[in-house]
Amino acid sequence: MTAVNRKIHVIGINSYAFEDLPSKLQDLFIKTGNIAVPNAYFEKIKSWSENNFGQNKLYFSSQSNNELIEWLRSKKTDVILISRGDPLWFGIGRILLENFTKDELSFYPSNTCIQLAFSKLKIPWQDVINVSIHGRDSTKLVEALKTKPSSLAIITDSKNKSLEVIKKNLLELNLIDYYNFWLCEEIGFDNENIRKLNLKDPLPSNISSLNIVVLTKTKKNNPNNNPPLFGISDHFFKTFDDRPNLLTKREVRVQILADLELPKNGVIWDIGAGCGSIGLEALKLRPNLDLFSIDKRIGSKALIIENSKRLGVKPKFIFEEDINNILKTRNLSSFDKPNRLVIGGCDKKTKLQIINNLSQVMSIGDIVVVPIIDIQIIKELKEELENKNFKTNLNLIQTYKSLSIADGMRLEPNNPVFLLKGKKYI
Repeated sequence: MTAVNRKIHVIGINSYAFEDLPSKLQDLFIKTGNIAVPNAYFEKIKSWSENNFGQNKLYFSSQSNNELIEWLRSKKTDVILISRGDPLWFGIGRILLENFTKDELSFYPSNTCIQLAFSKLKIPWQDVINVSIHGRDSTKLVEALKTKPSSLAIITDSKNKSLEVIKKNLLELNLIDYYNFWLCEEIGFDNENIRKLNLKDPLPSNISSLNIVVLTKTKKNNPNNNPPLFGISDHFFKTFDDRPNLLTKREVRVQILADLELPKNGVIWDIGAGCGSIGLEALKLRPNLDLFSIDKRIGSKALIIENSKRLGVKPKFIFEEDINNILKTRNLSSFDKPNRLVIGGCDKKTKLQIINNLSQVMSIGDIVVVPIIDIQIIKELKEELENKNFKTNLNLIQTYKSLSIADGMRLEPNNPVFLLKGKKYI
């Protein structure tokens, strides 16, 4: 293979001032005759020649498309390609590496716009999640937002109404009060502007096309103290960001509560309670119920206590303990027997053991509801309930949530959940 002598020097910049370049790159610019510049700041970079050099240079106004690639291929002598920040970080670098050999390319990164933005905001950024929706849809953004990171940096695209999409996604995911929204415009350049926007107001009209968005978690993330009577939003409940399975999603929770046919008085056991959402909402609907919340995961008791305060309810008992241990070592006759029983968050063997033990103390008309995501265990659980004199039915809950994208809307599926309900008849 013939060695490539011509080089493509890809230089990242953070300002329009030639003197801000390191002296090595200033010398490289002086010596190189072919210069490709993004058209957004073509005139500013071209003025460097008029102000600093005597010789003529050949400039190419780039739109980072195939015309740029063909222009670069046509050059027999060295070329400089101007880029923003780090060309290999959501930049032109990836496309160049797909079209040219590594021997042809040299990269000279400067600070990324994200680095500069966080330095201006004076916020550590080692844990920030970076997402680009420049020339892309918002799928990755939605995935990132669902994990509720402490900070999120978003590279936008002025051509596809990125800011409107981000705002709508935050609203649709009930995160509008969860984050501070920082609009960072022309970071590192003379017209740099950083402002915190209130997304409950219309977006400003005077926004530079060179912008990024930084989302930082607000110090107070507690929701309002006036939740609806029924169908409480997921974001109302405190949970661990890295353990989303501690929360039963609203759409499934609503159906579970309906299937429980909650009485005015009685006892409900919520096994595998997680953050307590099912049992606590049941208690809000029926304040005279006695609630037993049981979950073996460390920290679950503190979560349930916090969420009970948010809802203004009080469980009778909260056990941060394995249900198997309770069934084996405690005298169940000393417990209030369940009239309503929710069995979630444990394996098939444990579910069968719970049904076998507690069905004996449940009365005619009492109800068991079992949320199931593993289709393989449905038949055995259903048969066990029926053997214990429960009339059963099975319901598949499959819901979709609308999410905004640049061209309109798409439907995002939630994980399907089977609800197995048993009502004791003998």
